[in-house]
Amino acid sequence: QVQLVESGGGLVQAGGSLRLSCADSGRTFSSHIFGWFRQAPGKEREFVAAISRSGDSTNTAESVKGRFIISRDNAKNTVYLQMNSLKPEDTAVYYCAGSSSGVLRVSNTYYGYWGQGTQVTVSS
Repeated sequence: QVQLVESGGGLVQAGGSLRLSCADSGRTFSSHIFGWFRQAPGKEREFVAAISRSGDSTNTAESVKGRFIISRDNAKNTVYLQMNSLKPEDTAVYYCAGSSSGVLRVSNTYYGYWGQGTQVTVSS
């Protein structure tokens, strides 16, 4: 069972940084891939980044490539999203998601486990 809890969101000025964390209280963390998605008001949920079971492979959306880094610590059952050079258009609710699939898919339909989300607001 995968149970995800995000933290680390907040209000930051443009150009600033935040690190989101996603903790899994289940017992199968290392057997799942994880992704971060975001949803802005009035917009569809969009893929941000995903990471493989071992952490040696990642997939990052073009819109955040070079600014956001996904990582994981299997000893701590935690996935991270380091967000640098934040822009107002990064403002959204950010969700952590888990999948038993081994493929780093960008579609949210392939992820069966979701956290409650954490708000990130970037002011200009």
